[in-house]
Amino acid sequence: MSVALSPRQETIPAIYQEIHPPLDSARAVLEADRCLECGGPYAPAPCTAACPARVPVPQFIRAIREGRPEEAAKLIFEANILGGSCARVCPVEELCEGACVLTKEGRRAVSIGRLQRYATDVALARQLNFFARPAWKPQSVGVIGAGPAGLACAAELAKMGYDVVVYESRPEPGGLITSAIAPYKQLKDPLPAEVAMIERLGVKIHYGVTVGKDISFEELERRHQAIFLGVGLGADASARIPGEDLHGVWDSLEFVEQIKSGRPPKIGPIVAVIGGGNTAIDVAREAVRLGATNVMVLYRRTEEQMPAFKHEVKAARREGVHFYFLTAPVRLLGNGKVRKIECIHMRLGAPDKSGRPAPEPVPGTEFTLEVDTVIKAIGQEKRVELWKALGLETEGGLVTVNENFQTNREKYFAGGDCINGGATVVEAVRHGKLAAQGIAKFLAKG
Repeated sequence: MSVALSPRQETIPAIYQEIHPPLDSARAVLEADRCLECGGPYAPAPCTAACPARVPVPQFIRAIREGRPEEAAKLIFEANILGGSCARVCPVEELCEGACVLTKEGRRAVSIGRLQRYATDVALARQLNFFARPAWKPQSVGVIGAGPAGLACAAELAKMGYDVVVYESRPEPGGLITSAIAPYKQLKDPLPAEVAMIERLGVKIHYGVTVGKDISFEELERRHQAIFLGVGLGADASARIPGEDLHGVWDSLEFVEQIKSGRPPKIGPIVAVIGGGNTAIDVAREAVRLGATNVMVLYRRTEEQMPAFKHEVKAARREGVHFYFLTAPVRLLGNGKVRKIECIHMRLGAPDKSGRPAPEPVPGTEFTLEVDTVIKAIGQEKRVELWKALGLETEGGLVTVNENFQTNREKYFAGGDCINGGATVVEAVRHGKLAAQGIAKFLAKG
């Protein structure tokens, strides 16, 4: 369903215009009427099964169709405390909408994400309170990191009656939702309203507090009977090539964060993005919105091996982004300011540790591209030293947990990017919920 931009949307600069603007109530009811309400007592609907947070999609859509958006929002937030944010940033094409049975008939999937946004926007605008504060339990839980995993864990524990304190090093919550999600998906809202809802549950959030610096882990262990690690990954990884320090070379996280802070970086007309994940696609599409006329994505493997979602790659192509596959940068050239990027063609060799054919350079195939701006989006560093200092078992630099999201140190639990290397926001929410259940089991043992 195409929706014309509202007058307000038309006045917003292109870099901040949403790719999926909201539905009004009339369009929401019309769209909800398309849902077949699949599923039953013995099996969930395919859309619900495809949602990591297990949002009851047919039930909330029925509530919208019957004119009860507040009840729809209650169903959503009970399953996903960040349901409004996830409605904007989830790859619904790969999850709920990708599983919609209408697509099996060659028809357009129900716009589940936009319907979820409609319902949650109504509830948050009215500051509805869906959760009663239960009787408090004596135990306290410390949560490190106010990203999606930490917030979901904190909310779930608070709903069970535990005293929960969140420690966040940044001045605001959200983690990568706030700093690294492309603004054409979500700028900031509705996260502040969702966090306020979590705080009304009794969760206390301390901002500007870096655990290990402003407060020790030993002190946290004295204050709390369990600790959840939702700290995510570290800074952007280095490309490890000469010229990375030239002016005009950006790390992807810093690039997106500047846009979201209202200080868009100045870029030239020719932009090269190094990487093949979803962040690489995000920054490429942002570069187009910033006015670049030639945006190139350089990826060392084939298109089939790109970790980026296929629908995102297609969208980038429609917006004019060019892709160079089996291409790796060798060095960045310029006199203080980046002017060229030297690359080499790659070929696929024997499988590496990931099981995928490893890219190998083809000697004698070097070539040079003129550029004005280079953005590195090749992943984030893992917090290996932190996990080592805490005595946590790891694999590949990621924290190892059991089925209850408990680490080898029984008091410590973990979830989100620090255990899976980076995935979707809704997957982090799922981890936070499951870890909260694991923590409750642990605390119940006394």
